[in-house]
Amino acid sequence: MAQYPIKRLRRLRYNPLVRDMIRETELSKSDFIYPLFVVPGKNVKNEIRSMPGVFQMSIDVLVEECKEVASIGIPAVILFGIPEHKDEVGSGAYDDNGIIQNAVRAIKKEVKNLLVITDVCLCEYTSHGHCGVLDGDNILNDETVDLLAKESLSHAKAGADIIAPSDMMDGRIAEIRKTLDENGFEKIPIMSYAVKYASGYYGPFRDAAESTPAFGDRKSHQMDIANGLEAIREAESDIEEGADIIMVKPAGAYLDIIYRVKDKFQMPTAAYQVSGEYSMIKAAGKLDYIDEERVMIESLTAIKRAGADMILTYFAKDAAKYLDKKR
Repeated sequence: MAQYPIKRLRRLRYNPLVRDMIRETELSKSDFIYPLFVVPGKNVKNEIRSMPGVFQMSIDVLVEECKEVASIGIPAVILFGIPEHKDEVGSGAYDDNGIIQNAVRAIKKEVKNLLVITDVCLCEYTSHGHCGVLDGDNILNDETVDLLAKESLSHAKAGADIIAPSDMMDGRIAEIRKTLDENGFEKIPIMSYAVKYASGYYGPFRDAAESTPAFGDRKSHQMDIANGLEAIREAESDIEEGADIIMVKPAGAYLDIIYRVKDKFQMPTAAYQVSGEYSMIKAAGKLDYIDEERVMIESLTAIKRAGADMILTYFAKDAAKYLDKKR
């Protein structure tokens, strides 16, 4: 191969037009999925203390937010619901008149050209804050899977475009796929949180979704942060059970996992830039420790460069507006 001075890699960096022409990774608004939190009531828009610029919204406010999201070219939202009442078995999650079900119907009625994805888990709906049915301190896997399938069907009936199970129970993708197919929803894709780590980056989300466990933690079902090969096994299992899209969560600290999963399976791959990642950038930006906008784009570009086809991010609106400005 050529050596210096014949080879000068900086030749392609001097001119900004040349830099743009050879750029390997391009962010697009079509990459983004915007997470939204839905609460009971009317005209409610509560800013989440640990997530500046992110709000809990009642359905009427949510619909207006979704109209804005669609108007700026973001293709999808994912909904998280906070019910009026919680109980031991999270019955609000699979209530056909629950908070998410009503939100989906309202959005689909009023907003065109927007995909509505629903998070499927029980933690926002249980009085104990855990992701499933309990026997003492133990989360019962199979009993929980039955309820997750019931929740998924309820969301599909309400009009959800994509079902996204985030619970990490064994076998839930197969049961959800079977339930959807048997009820005429064979065309509804499943976006599985296939590789979800027991991460400290979720802290602010617990404020937003009001889902902090009353005791213990989620290490019995979410993955050990030190494991990489296990991620391959988890993704492979969900693909075999019928997942159409696989997700890695969190994103920023697990770029290697995104790359390995994408490289191994060549499946549509999502990555979730989670609440802690968002809040750290916002906090450092507020203190002028970093250029918030620049780091926002750098972090999202890194996630896409690692192999993500779609990115769940609380920066979706800000990033979309940035990309429009730079056109």
